[in-house]
Amino acid sequence: MHYVKYRKDVENSSFLSPLPNFLFIQLFRKYVTLSTVEVRHIFCPPLSSFVRAQDDRNPLSHQSPSMENALSQAMDRYIVYLQAEENKSPLTVANYRRSLNLLLDLLGVSDAKNIDKTVIRTLKSKLHGAKARSGKPLSITTKNYHLTVLRAFLRYLLQDEEMDGIYAPDRIQRFKQEERQVKVLRREELSRLLESPDVSTRTGKRDKAIMELFFSTGLRLAELRSLNVRDLNFDTREISVRGKRGKIRVVFLSDRAVDSLRAYLEARTDDLTPLFIRNMEKAQETMPPGEEFRLSRISIYNVVKKYALIAGVVSDPSPHTLRHSFATDLLRNGADLRSVQELLGHADLSTTQIYTHVTNPQLKEVHEKYHGK
Repeated sequence: MHYVKYRKDVENSSFLSPLPNFLFIQLFRKYVTLSTVEVRHIFCPPLSSFVRAQDDRNPLSHQSPSMENALSQAMDRYIVYLQAEENKSPLTVANYRRSLNLLLDLLGVSDAKNIDKTVIRTLKSKLHGAKARSGKPLSITTKNYHLTVLRAFLRYLLQDEEMDGIYAPDRIQRFKQEERQVKVLRREELSRLLESPDVSTRTGKRDKAIMELFFSTGLRLAELRSLNVRDLNFDTREISVRGKRGKIRVVFLSDRAVDSLRAYLEARTDDLTPLFIRNMEKAQETMPPGEEFRLSRISIYNVVKKYALIAGVVSDPSPHTLRHSFATDLLRNGADLRSVQELLGHADLSTTQIYTHVTNPQLKEVHEKYHGK
């Protein structure tokens, strides 16, 4: 066909080859009348070898079939769409890829056009029997996440690829889910946790700064990990954070967080870009930016787990528990729900409302005033 030669020219061009896929698509469509799907087929190779290779650490990645069929190719195109046109974060794309891999295995069909009511019912049954690497059954939340990904994928085939014979996404009903309960720390538990690091060491200063920052700002783990030293503003005590969907919000530093961060930064002898780093002794010998020294997600997660064990906090908190505790503390002290929504970076107020059942002091006052009188 007439575009095959053009593709070879592009691949051999040292000028055009560094361009990302979505720019190839825009450039090529200017000169050749093709659909978006046809252009993607030309310039966007299947991501199986790239993304699925990263899934070895995923509890469910071993379930992904290796064979390529119409369904798996459509999923590859959907991943390209998420990256190039939806501008999803690498973490979101990786999560979608893992979910699609599992769905590819459990659906039992080779073409998206074969998905129907019976296939969906069988899928739900298989999700009930699926297990994570830990051997535990998938939670209702996780099952519903996979159904949400499937709905989004089918909607993409209908709306973007305009494919006929696709099962209506809205007909896929999620599992009934109990109201979400949040885990928060009691004041004495939180105090013991935050005081547990040995601040006579550089690692202890870093770990205390991490936990104080979590509680002061309510940051998500990925948001905290992505911070750089220059993001801190001790004068205004503010940090601008890029959260989910690329939305930027401002969070604020408490006195304790400022003191801990200053102590940690004063103990560092390097000029590297990341705020929280590993191997500080070796880092001082490295030139900026030093991204390879940025503390990993699992390392930050384990910081909280480590000091919870040291402090004897039996509720097994995680970084997200500190985020919950941050929101709960604000509401218990009179903050309004809308303000907490902004500070947490929730797109929907209903997400923030999960905290109201544990933070309504008026109900307790009513009970004490009128019950048993």
